[in-house]
Amino acid sequence: MTRIAVLGLGEAGTLYARALSAAGAPVTGFDPWVVREDAGQVERLEDAMRDAELVLSLVGARAAVEAAEAAVVHLPAGALLADLNTSSPEVKRDVARVAHAAAIRIADVAVLAPVARAGLRTPLLASGEGAEAFAEVMRPYGAPVDIAPGGIGDAARLKLLRSVFMKGMAALVIENLEAARAMGSEEWLRGQLRAELGATGYDTIQRMVPGTYRHAARREHEMRAALAMLEELGTPSDMTHATRTWLQRISEQR
Repeated sequence: MTRIAVLGLGEAGTLYARALSAAGAPVTGFDPWVVREDAGQVERLEDAMRDAELVLSLVGARAAVEAAEAAVVHLPAGALLADLNTSSPEVKRDVARVAHAAAIRIADVAVLAPVARAGLRTPLLASGEGAEAFAEVMRPYGAPVDIAPGGIGDAARLKLLRSVFMKGMAALVIENLEAARAMGSEEWLRGQLRAELGATGYDTIQRMVPGTYRHAARREHEMRAALAMLEELGTPSDMTHATRTWLQRISEQR
């Protein structure tokens, strides 16, 4: 079986490490900042990388390039680095340059839903030369992986396109609920939302709102990347600017 290393044991990384291990995969995990039980964690980066054939990088966009630089020097030639961080296409391509310089294959992987909700069954979208190899390893463990046409950065672009809507909808609901709370009409508004969206849609909102507060800083960074993409495309970005403003406000209040 393919030996898998998980780089970054935050919420998503820990969930993937534990789920893959439970599914029978040989897994090691590394994170210098946290201790996670049942995640195959080892103390040294080189011990996690030494025999790894597939590395899942879940360190966050800000640390993606630096983490790749530290990891590839310990990987065997031909190993596959899958960058699952939500970052801009430019950052994904920077990670790819690091991997290519060390003869490491690379896949750009977009995580299309919160891992806390579905764990290993969270939908993934992969692009780049390592996309098919990544899918071949992950699918037998129950991970749904679709392949996006194009190269490194193309999965990231599609993820950001989706985020314009998903994060924008969450920000709109939060703004609406804030106003309803100030009017003493929150329960009435929630009833209206439930009637309009149906049970499934309303349940989505119920998940979105606390998730937005919990991950505001990371999502604000994501919206910066989305704005840069929209500006590059030359399309309007008024709503996305407003979404970023809301996320920044929430992050500063926490």
